[in-house]
Amino acid sequence: MEEILTKPEIRRVTRDLPPAHYLFNIESFSLLVKTGVDYYESDAFEVGGHKWRLVLYPNGNKKSNGCGFISLYLQIEETDYLPRTWEVNVNFTFFVLNQIRDKYLTVEEGDGAIKRFYQMKTEWGIAQFLSLDHFNDASKGYLVDDSCTFGVEIFVIKHTGKLERLSMIQQPANNTITFKLDNYSRSSSDYYTSDVQTIGDSKWKLIVYPRGKGLWKGYSLSVFLELVEAYQLPPKRKIYAEYKLRVKDRYTPSNTKEFTAAHWFSPSSYQRGYLYVLPLWELQDTSKGYIVNDSLIVEAVITMVSKVKLFL
Repeated sequence: MEEILTKPEIRRVTRDLPPAHYLFNIESFSLLVKTGVDYYESDAFEVGGHKWRLVLYPNGNKKSNGCGFISLYLQIEETDYLPRTWEVNVNFTFFVLNQIRDKYLTVEEGDGAIKRFYQMKTEWGIAQFLSLDHFNDASKGYLVDDSCTFGVEIFVIKHTGKLERLSMIQQPANNTITFKLDNYSRSSSDYYTSDVQTIGDSKWKLIVYPRGKGLWKGYSLSVFLELVEAYQLPPKRKIYAEYKLRVKDRYTPSNTKEFTAAHWFSPSSYQRGYLYVLPLWELQDTSKGYIVNDSLIVEAVITMVSKVKLFL
């Protein structure tokens, strides 16, 4: 099957701001045309670590179907010092000043394609930039008192080699944190913490208030999951976790108290849990299996956790 290639449409939009990088003003445009010059090259200017020129065809680039139009091109310069296999990838926009409205018409290919400059292709542009009939009509504002202004804005795409990968890990390895409080009846601290455990690539611990916290102190067991060293996270970084907090009934496993939750942990929100997990009268009921041989077991199971890896 024969492939049919079509030229991208040209996108034209008006804006107030001039181009960020280069303006090219021509006075006595008609005299330039009378010289019979096919094209005129501007001085070189630097953008993104490379030298560039604007190339203007005042009567159109006839070799590229530009008859009856202004043709405008961007050309890369001074490439001899670049490596043999050099290439520069660029997104650029051309400009022409509407002097009556004091606004700029921006002109670019509608598909927004990145242009690859390399040894065999050092020039890209638009053959049918603006029709000469439209341009030469002074009422349109582009050629006024035989003067006109063109411009270009260039964005050089440089690959920095940086990559960020976000992974959502289900059932990560070693995902259960177990905290055992022995000698519950003789415990005197307001709270106890488990050992720190790495799950995914973040560190976690359990915080257990054996006789409650805040308004529930003296009434209930309180349990929290904490992202350790959350303050060391980069700005705006968050860690997602889906987790279960549970108090094991070792006599009747079906009576185990379990709470399921999910949260984006951050430096400002590094701890989540429940003030009211189990009333103390029920926790301390010897007929139940929450406290056995004066020991209490609380667990956190992280069933999903986010992980960020940076490749520099």
